[in-house]
Amino acid sequence: MSQYYVVGDETVWNPAQGVSQLFLRQVAAFEDIVAQPSGIGPMESDEARIAPAELRAFADALLLWRARSRHPVLAALSDGFLATIIALADRTGVADPTWDSRLVAAGSELSRSMSR
Repeated sequence: MSQYYVVGDETVWNPAQGVSQLFLRQVAAFEDIVAQPSGIGPMESDEARIAPAELRAFADALLLWRARSRHPVLAALSDGFLATIIALADRTGVADPTWDSRLVAAGSELSRSMSR
């Protein structure tokens, strides 16, 4: 079974339920960390709506938060999530080419493997 992340009428991501559940738990944790909403709505009837402008602001806040630390464990715990957020930002048309190039590259690579 899969779940859908939608902008307007377009599905931008269609992960398996387990992947989606883990992702949404991470979203909630990182929303708390940066004290900002993600723009990713609740999962209702296997669909979560994304507000692109809020997602962009959330990605900006996450990248700023991440840039303030050089802690290797923090990097290991957060960079995969950041790549996923960047991939979603790319798919929703709000990615910023000035974001951290290493994370943008990881997000672009991940975006190619994400199902729609």
